[in-house]
Amino acid sequence: MRILFKNIKELLQVRNKTVSFVSGKDMDELPTIKKAYLLVVDGLISDFGTMKHCPSIEVDKVIDATGKMLLPTWCDSHTHLVYAGHREHEFVDKIKGLSYQDIANKGGGILNSAKKLLETSEDQLYQQSKIRLEEVIASGTGAIEIKSGYGLTVESELKILSVIKRLKKNYTIPIKATFLGAHAIPNNHKNNKEGYVKLIINEMMPLVAEASLAEYVDVFCEAGYFSVEDTEVILEAGKKYGLIPKIHVNQFSSFGGVQAGVKYNALSVDHLETMRDEDIEVLKNSKTMPVALPGCSYFLSIPYTPARKMIDAGLPLALATDYNPGSSPSGNMNFVVSTACIKMKMTPEEAINAATINGAYAMGLEKEVGSITVGKKANLILTKTISSYSFIPYAFGASQIESVFLNGIEII
Repeated sequence: MRILFKNIKELLQVRNKTVSFVSGKDMDELPTIKKAYLLVVDGLISDFGTMKHCPSIEVDKVIDATGKMLLPTWCDSHTHLVYAGHREHEFVDKIKGLSYQDIANKGGGILNSAKKLLETSEDQLYQQSKIRLEEVIASGTGAIEIKSGYGLTVESELKILSVIKRLKKNYTIPIKATFLGAHAIPNNHKNNKEGYVKLIINEMMPLVAEASLAEYVDVFCEAGYFSVEDTEVILEAGKKYGLIPKIHVNQFSSFGGVQAGVKYNALSVDHLETMRDEDIEVLKNSKTMPVALPGCSYFLSIPYTPARKMIDAGLPLALATDYNPGSSPSGNMNFVVSTACIKMKMTPEEAINAATINGAYAMGLEKEVGSITVGKKANLILTKTISSYSFIPYAFGASQIESVFLNGIEII
C-alpha cells in the first residue's frame, strides 16, 4: 500500500535516524520542510522532501495537503488510562477547598479508584478503557504508555495489566505497559507498609513477569506513600525480572527520588513539579528523561514543572497527560502542548519536541515513532488549514486536527 501526501504546507519534526531525543537549546529547534511531500509504503515512512523533488510513481492513494501541516502523532509516555469509574465528586471537594492529600486521607483518591476497580469485571474494565483509548487516538496520540496502580491487590493489578495486554492486541497504536503496584498503600496494609512492599516484590512481580504483562516498573516516590528506600528496594527487585525503572517523583516534595532514578538508570522520572538545583544537576549527562505533566498541575492547582529552568540548564524534557480519574482526567495531548506553552513558558518548538521525539524516548519507542524519519511508523497528524504550527498551541480551545493516521491508515 502506497500513500503519497502532496503539497504539504510544512512537514514538521524531520529527523535522521541518529537522534534519540533533544536537550537544552536543541529543544528550540524544530526541523521542517516547507512545500513538501511524504511517501508511505506499507505503513512506514519511505521518503519525503520538497515538492520539486516529488517522485512520479504509481501510488494507491494521493492526499492533497495544500495549506495543511503534517507532523508525527503525539507520544504520551505517562497515563493511567485503564481505570474503573470516575471521581467527579472529588472534583467538587477540590472546588470546596480540600487538597489532594486531604481527599486521600479521608479514603478518597487512589484508594477510592482501587475499590471501584475491585468491583469491576475485566470485561467491563476493558470496555471502559477502549473508549478512552479511541478518544485519545482521535485527538492525535499515536503511541501511549499505560500504568497499573489502581488495583493494589494481586488480583486487581493483574486485571489492569491484562486489560492493557488486550488493548495492545486489538489496536494498532504502540502501547507500553508499566507495573505500578507501588502507587499507594492499601487500607489492609495501612500500618504495615513493609508487608505491602514484600507483597509487590514476592507475589505481584513474579506473576507480572511470568505472563509478560509489563515492560516497566514504577513507584510513587512521595511523602506519605513510598520512601526513597522503598523505591530502591522495588526497583532492585524489578531488575531481577527485567522490568525497566520509571518513577513518579517530586510531585509535592523533593527528597532524593530523582537521584534514585538516575542511580537505577530509570528511563524517565515523571511529575517534577518540585525541583531543587541538585535534582537538575544529577539529571545532567544521564539517559533519564524528565517528564512534565502539566494537565495534573492545571487540575490540582499545584506548581508546574519548572521547564524553563530545566531546559536552560541543558536538560531534555518530555510532556505527557498523566490521564487518570483523580488528578488529570484528560488524555488530550493538544491541551498539554498548549498548557506547556501558556503556563510553563515553553516555545511551540520545545513543546512539540517534548510531545513527540522526547515522549517517544520516554517509553522506549524512539526507533519506531516520534519523528518524520525513514523507516519509522507512519503515525501522523494532518492538521486543518492553519497559518503556522504555532497556531496549534495558540488555539487551545479547538482541535486543529483534520485526520489521524496509524501505520498510514486514516483513523479519523
